[in-house]
Amino acid sequence: MTPDDGTNLPTRTRSADPVPDPGLPAHQWRPTDVDPRAERRAELQVATLFGLSAVCAVLFVVSYVTLEWGENPTTFLGFGASNLFLGLSLAGALLFIGIGIIQWARKLMSDHEIVEMRHPAASSEEDRQATLDVLNQGLEDSGIGRRPLVRNSLLGALGLLALPVPVVLLRDLGPLPGDSLYSTIWEPGMRVVRDVTGTPIRPGDLEIGDLINAEPAAIFETDEEGEPLVEGVELHVAKSKGAVILVRIEPDELIAGEGREDWDVDGIVCYSKICTHVGCPISLYERTTHHVLCPCHQSTFDLADSARVVFGPAARALPQLPLAVDSEGYLVAQSDFDEPVGPSFWERDSR
Repeated sequence: MTPDDGTNLPTRTRSADPVPDPGLPAHQWRPTDVDPRAERRAELQVATLFGLSAVCAVLFVVSYVTLEWGENPTTFLGFGASNLFLGLSLAGALLFIGIGIIQWARKLMSDHEIVEMRHPAASSEEDRQATLDVLNQGLEDSGIGRRPLVRNSLLGALGLLALPVPVVLLRDLGPLPGDSLYSTIWEPGMRVVRDVTGTPIRPGDLEIGDLINAEPAAIFETDEEGEPLVEGVELHVAKSKGAVILVRIEPDELIAGEGREDWDVDGIVCYSKICTHVGCPISLYERTTHHVLCPCHQSTFDLADSARVVFGPAARALPQLPLAVDSEGYLVAQSDFDEPVGPSFWERDSR
């Protein structure tokens, strides 16, 4: 790199400007501007910093996969190793990229004093073109085109730094759904119970026009020691997916769907409580029309006609749970839903 006398400065800083000489001191050349060996050393330093950032990004993923946390965490010097090494490795990845970019700018990018005069807010075409010229000159001055080592090491560091984002933001959302979207906790013979008390329901408990919020009995069951069989996250998932509404309609007003002729009990039908639009809970019932409304976006379903959509953004009817009566006279499910509950998803119709 050969020093110049200022003639290579952008046109806007020359004598055509209102202040030809703004009083800048004499330019001081950096070692990397005049010594090729210093320039090469600086280039290697920057590439090393980017490489260290890439190593830290890899260590982040390794720490996330290998170090235990939760009930039996891996410890280091009395601290939880997972949080410690995840924090240090991610901080190092960001720190080394930042230091590398600063060193790149200080030692290798073009180093010229530039004076930019004030101008009207509405730039002229000449100014716009001059801006593009400056941007292009900046790209040229950065040397990214002629310094493949710095460019490639930066791209590698940024690429590996992107790994922690999907690892943390996506994987920590919870376990992969697998087949869980296609089924609920309902199974043949499971009783339908009230959603708060967990008491079973007989057909005689409902009068024409009544609507009851209900849940599967399994979420209330306990073992011999009185401990719940379903608890924690599993309980919340079971309750949210298995929530249903029971409604009693005059049997001659029901329009049973194909293959659903025996899914009601004396006019009592059961549908998923989860709206098929975005998953809001529904239960706003109008007994004269047999319509149930979702309060979030006003999707409306006709419970007398297989819960088909009569208004709103929902694209699918509410899934129906086939009902029967057990030997003690309580309402039970004949089976699980025959389709996924809740909003649609990409693979929903693949089975």
